[in-house]
Amino acid sequence: MVETRIEPRYRASKAATIEFVDGAIDCMVRDLSITGAALTVSHEIGIPEKFRLVVHSDGLCLPCHVIWRRGYRLGVAFD
Repeated sequence: MVETRIEPRYRASKAATIEFVDGAIDCMVRDLSITGAALTVSHEIGIPEKFRLVVHSDGLCLPCHVIWRRGYRLGVAFD
């Protein structure tokens, strides 16, 4: 399989929070790069197209938007 991503992604297992105007949802960061991430959530309902990804352990608060959704996983690109 040919890698087509702009930047390499690195496997991760970090607790994070998806924050948006109407609330927040806990998630796990499964892989991470300079340009985006793959996330796992406990439920996919109510997650907007744009939100802030907050990774408290790393002190990150990144605005992002959804690129793809597959069940309980989603891929985001950082804005």
